[in-house]
Amino acid sequence: MSDKYEARIRRARQTRVKIAQLKAVRLCVHRSNSHIYAQVIDATGGKVLASASTAEKAVRQPKTVNNVKAAAEVGKRIAEKAKQLGIESVAFDRSGYKFHGRIKALAEAAREAGLKF
Repeated sequence: MSDKYEARIRRARQTRVKIAQLKAVRLCVHRSNSHIYAQVIDATGGKVLASASTAEKAVRQPKTVNNVKAAAEVGKRIAEKAKQLGIESVAFDRSGYKFHGRIKALAEAAREAGLKF
């Protein structure tokens, strides 16, 4: 495995340990070259409460899916789904990725849509 991948996994593991200590609902983000995925996971870490991604038909129809605009749309959708479930506050789990580009766009759109983290 590459050192870059292992470093990202190590950062993700450290973040998840801290979030588990808080016993908070978390907004977990995964990024691939083609898509970006977001999930709201319960405090025990065992159940996905809501999810959104650029692979969904509503997001991918007229636009490209691997850009900042699409990531912002996913952030808005996940925040709306979480608010429908009565979730106002989450812990942001960026899975070891830098807070930059698509990850940042998703987080800012979720904040604007009403999620607190």
